[in-house]
Amino acid sequence: MDLTGKILIAMPGMGDPRFMNSVVLLCAYSSDGAMGLIVNKPLAQMGLKDLMEQLSIKMAADDGDAGLYFGGPVETGRGFVLHTPDYNSEISTLKVNDAFSMTATLDVLEDIASGDGPEAALVALGYSGWGPGQLEGEIAANGWLIGDPSQQLIFGAADGEIWSDAMKDLGIDPMLLSDTAGHA
Repeated sequence: MDLTGKILIAMPGMGDPRFMNSVVLLCAYSSDGAMGLIVNKPLAQMGLKDLMEQLSIKMAADDGDAGLYFGGPVETGRGFVLHTPDYNSEISTLKVNDAFSMTATLDVLEDIASGDGPEAALVALGYSGWGPGQLEGEIAANGWLIGDPSQQLIFGAADGEIWSDAMKDLGIDPMLLSDTAGHA
């Protein structure tokens, strides 16, 4: 099974508070492990405008409301941009699937600042990573549900609604979920 391009939806009993009520878009998945970005955890202390100022990138338009996200607990000082596939960096863009791409080079931020970036994008600091077999173990232990993302869910839904919307897309009422797993 290839989980690249799928979303992981944290179950209510998720033991790691960093992933509680998280939705993670998996950008890469193989026998070597998995890598993804949390798409619904905006950083309260810093926005995209602040990041651009720190990097000395001048924004062409005032997009002061654009959020900056906690992508995960690995390499939190490194930036990743999840975006629509209409943009391709001359340096390096990873095509996740037909709906999403990811770029982790400075040029995408410069292009976003100048208005030449992707149609829609989510900028995250850090990523979520799993070693070989680790994610499969967490799924088997009832830690995650697997779903298919849409651009509307990732780029258009309110941050506080993404988790419940992802559950509803699977036909699950989040209010009916238990935080304990059963085994038959």
